[in-house]
Amino acid sequence: MTTAPVAPFPWADVWGQEDAVETLRTAASDPASMSHAWLITGPPGSGRSTLAYAFAAALISSGADDEHTMRQVLAGTHPDVTALRTDKVIITIAEARSLVERSYFAPSTGRYRVIVVEDADRMVERTSNVLLKALEEPPERTVWVLCAPSEADLLPTIRSRVRSLRLREPDVADVARLITLRTGVDEATAEQAARHAQRHIGMAQRLATDDAARRRRDDTLRSVLGVRGVRDAVDVAGTIIQVATEDAKALTAERDEAERASLLRTVGVAEGQAVPQALRAQVSALEDEQRKRATRSLRDGIDRVLTDLQSLYRDVVMLQYGRGDDLINRELAPELSALAADWPVARTLVVLDHLTETRESLERNVAALLALESLLVTIASGRKP
Repeated sequence: MTTAPVAPFPWADVWGQEDAVETLRTAASDPASMSHAWLITGPPGSGRSTLAYAFAAALISSGADDEHTMRQVLAGTHPDVTALRTDKVIITIAEARSLVERSYFAPSTGRYRVIVVEDADRMVERTSNVLLKALEEPPERTVWVLCAPSEADLLPTIRSRVRSLRLREPDVADVARLITLRTGVDEATAEQAARHAQRHIGMAQRLATDDAARRRRDDTLRSVLGVRGVRDAVDVAGTIIQVATEDAKALTAERDEAERASLLRTVGVAEGQAVPQALRAQVSALEDEQRKRATRSLRDGIDRVLTDLQSLYRDVVMLQYGRGDDLINRELAPELSALAADWPVARTLVVLDHLTETRESLERNVAALLALESLLVTIASGRKP
């Protein structure tokens, strides 16, 4: 495995992005290299947010030796950094307006005020337009840092007002080494997790440390490979939705309960006590936010399944073209080789096209169960319904 050089604090947690780190380190220390607004793009798991907060820490601190301030920024407790991250489907106009208002405040203690938008791709057009004026006429000491998978995820009017920085996708070997260092798992498990996660660092870490997650992924892929007709398609689609729903609940339930308990403590309601009528609106608003987050979590889980399926049929195409040395799902090589021999290339491409269309449909709020059933019928028949 290759060994990437470790950058100094606060950049040490940015993995495999030496060029991007150098660009932002230079900007933070040299006003001539500075821009008032940045767009950091890269594939999921490439470290966009980690890099954004390291940049914010370097901007706000008084210099390389101001470690206390940098640690405050990275901990999310410094008053001069405002962050927007959302677990919901979209960023609302109200949230965007709040950011714009904050952007006009002068820094309280640091050199700059930094506004970080982690999920800038989740802004619809009306919401994006709220940011335009702030990006066109920014205060002298405010810096915007937007994060998104690609430039195409933002409006051209936004892209024209920011300086873009594209992150590279880390190698499987680099991700595996990082996972081993962070978690202590053996190299084989880390390599498999990095490969199955397609170099997404967060997902690789979860796969490496969660036996149940690895089993669910394997069971899902094998069940899809076993689909032979409409009945199978309906059964497997239902199972995928059920598993994704249970997984989403597991990921959000503990946080939801902690948030509710914290709110009730804040307003003086003891555990087990009925919520007074005057406070029910606050509790209801929290529950509404949690439902939106659960919807996003479920959608992300289903999208993860579709990403895994894309890797499966990508491997089939690779085998059909004689490129079996670079499979993502090596553990399924016998089944994939049999499928590659049995199917014409055109059929595999139809499946891959339908996978892409299914992901796009889910972003448009198409019923997930129906979309998956349609996809699995295509897999079983080689034809779109």
